[in-house]
Amino acid sequence: MAERVSVGEMASAIMESLEEYADLATEDLKKAVKSAGNTVKKEIRENAPNRTGAYGKSWAVKVSRETSNSLEVTVYSRNRYWLAHLLEFGHAKRGGGRVAGRAHIAPAEDVGIKRLETEIERSLGDG
Repeated sequence: MAERVSVGEMASAIMESLEEYADLATEDLKKAVKSAGNTVKKEIRENAPNRTGAYGKSWAVKVSRETSNSLEVTVYSRNRYWLAHLLEFGHAKRGGGRVAGRAHIAPAEDVGIKRLETEIERSLGDG
């Protein structure tokens, strides 16, 4: 890896090395974001209220936005989106009273955040 460069070429050699590192780090970060999104989906499916199972199976991950150096994913319910906030926070019943909420999205988000942090630390620490 030792390469001889003159003083005049040092800046370009350093920039080249930094760009190479940035490309490698970007790949690792994108993999970590995808992995965290899939972890959140899996956690929601496992902990979702289960009467018929359709609500839990409706959760999916999609890439919202991707650029050369960033990635944004969204975890969402494909066809039961109107139930998510009702089941998470509870709701009023028609005849009076309330149905208690069952938190399943917020804990999954926390697990995903921790997973993302550990993946980033691991990938950048190894590099």
